[in-house]
Amino acid sequence: MRSLLMFLLIAVCCVLTCLVSQAAEQQPPNIVLILADDLGYGDLACYGNKHVQTPHIDRLAAGGLKFTDFHSAGAMCTPTRAAMLTGQYQQRFGTEFEGALSGKADRDIGLPHQALTMAELLKQRGYATACFGKWHLGYQPPWLPTSQGFDVFRGLASGDGDHHTHVDRSGNEDWWHNNAIQMEKGYTADLLSRYSVEFIEANRERPFFLYVPHLAIHFPWQGPNDPPHRQAGQSYHADKWGIIPEPGNVSPHTWAMIESLDQSVGQIMAALQRLQLEKNTLVIFSSDNGGYLNYGKQFQHISSNGPLRGQKGTLYEGGHRVPCLMSWPGTIRAGVTDQTAHSIDLLPTFASIAGIPEADYQTDGVDLAPLWQGEQKLADRSLFWRMGNRSAVRSGKWKLCVTNQRRELFNLETDLGEQQNQAAAHPEIVNKMNQALKGWEADVDSSAQKLKN
Repeated sequence: MRSLLMFLLIAVCCVLTCLVSQAAEQQPPNIVLILADDLGYGDLACYGNKHVQTPHIDRLAAGGLKFTDFHSAGAMCTPTRAAMLTGQYQQRFGTEFEGALSGKADRDIGLPHQALTMAELLKQRGYATACFGKWHLGYQPPWLPTSQGFDVFRGLASGDGDHHTHVDRSGNEDWWHNNAIQMEKGYTADLLSRYSVEFIEANRERPFFLYVPHLAIHFPWQGPNDPPHRQAGQSYHADKWGIIPEPGNVSPHTWAMIESLDQSVGQIMAALQRLQLEKNTLVIFSSDNGGYLNYGKQFQHISSNGPLRGQKGTLYEGGHRVPCLMSWPGTIRAGVTDQTAHSIDLLPTFASIAGIPEADYQTDGVDLAPLWQGEQKLADRSLFWRMGNRSAVRSGKWKLCVTNQRRELFNLETDLGEQQNQAAAHPEIVNKMNQALKGWEADVDSSAQKLKN
């Protein structure tokens, strides 16, 4: 009898172990999306910057998939965020999302509630969701993250805030906890790191989506040891950059911000490792647009876009080709990919790994998982950008930039710096790409009109 009981006990334990194992396998992976602000293609050590130390981000690059041809959806803050979170071109929500929402003119608008965000999509799958950092898709309720699928929001709603005092350029206190202002002392990157670690710890037993849109390295250009600049009640629209003793060389301040950003990534990764969540967590690090090389005639040597032409606010490569790293130990093999990818690809990628059917969402992007599933290539496609009277289309090695009636055609395989306009030599390619651009514009503008009606 004792032997029979022992046999039954062992059998029950085996069944329970199998059930626990199956449950673990069926639980979708955690997702951590870390977005830097205004970080240029050449700003990280792993992308060639020899002036900064970014060991934690470099470790992501060494152990994960490093993209050399990843693009933000816009060349400014708001456009990329709108497209990335929805998986759709920002133009589908209106031309107001082609540029940065303004705290002076756009306080009463935000990302339309009809737009399905990745947070809403993942929440339907049982994910806990959090946004810690810069939102810039609406300045006040009901346009804040808690109305777009995030369980908790802490950070700034505006496009920029003092990294120490958390006052926006209009002089408003701008540090939110969900839908209410709740000011807190501390350097922005440090606070976001603390919130992120606490969220991971609180949700270790369930799948979670953690979105960390950092303010660094956006102005005010303030490293952790630079002084506060803004006080509530004063306007800083004419003085938004911070205290810069040598305007001709802003880089010491931005390098300090890059290193603070790296420390934040390190704290998040350390929490995942300590809680043994690393192998069940996809971590993505990228930037919302390219960096500023200069700002007007006064501020110089701000950021680095490596070999690329242009900077933030332009549709040359320096405005939208950005760093991107994806890490998922045991799933993503370390390597470098030159496949062309885009902000709109993140939502369908997250949906894929979370087991969400394609019928549940709309997207202009593609699932990037094939890049680490047998190292497959992505299907050929065209990608598009537009900011007012400037637009661009990318198809394979060719990129067409259009400003009013001026057309520039570049072969990015042989001319990454976009120095040689080949439009006159290849009029058939220009015409074909221009027609594709017009078709895309008609499509997205029609979507925006339907949304407003």
